[in-house]
Amino acid sequence: MRLRIEHITTFSYDLPISEAYTEMRLAPMDVGGQRRTHFSLRTEPSGEVTRYLDRYQNEVYYFDVLQSHKQLQVIASSKVLTTEQFVDEQRELSPLDQYDYLTPTRYAPEHELMHEMAEANVVVGNKIATAYALMNAVHQAIQYERGATDVKTTAAEALQIGKGVCQDYAHVMLAVCRLSGLPARYVSGYLYSPNAPEMASQAWVDVFVTEHGWRSLDPTHNCPQDARYVRVA
Repeated sequence: MRLRIEHITTFSYDLPISEAYTEMRLAPMDVGGQRRTHFSLRTEPSGEVTRYLDRYQNEVYYFDVLQSHKQLQVIASSKVLTTEQFVDEQRELSPLDQYDYLTPTRYAPEHELMHEMAEANVVVGNKIATAYALMNAVHQAIQYERGATDVKTTAAEALQIGKGVCQDYAHVMLAVCRLSGLPARYVSGYLYSPNAPEMASQAWVDVFVTEHGWRSLDPTHNCPQDARYVRVA
């Protein structure tokens, strides 16, 4: 699928500020069959934009706006060719990646509820089936509801109230996969829907299965990544 994306971020302030230094990850990745054919990022007021790659190979764009302003807009424009299936050739993880992708975090912590879900959905001898079972369990456990959670909500809190948005589904999925011994990482990007007035931001999860590589799964919609998804970071 060929998609064109314009992402506008607006920062507004009560009083004028003299400087704004910001880092943003908004460039679609060239990975897993996805191909970016164009990307540009500019600011209003204008500032010099520079980029670097972080440890996870995400493109980080940073800029310093030195003009006095009460509002700052960041306009990121992309053209992307997506693929029907995420394809990954990595078959082994480094010790550092193993540690990063198996360790509980503040937002995906160890918790009794997560242990119960993980244990109930293990498919003995089949890690891929376990990953899909966990995705389905998370999808069934949480009802999608905007405003029920916020950016500080942890996986345990979302699971306790049984409501949340895509980041909550992803955090719970991360936690239960890691407790099941499946390395997992958070993915952020966009999800295209032809019936929606605009493309929405989306969060989902990559799960690593030894000898099979990364499998990209979306517990919010209970499906693997397909051509509707655009990976950003």
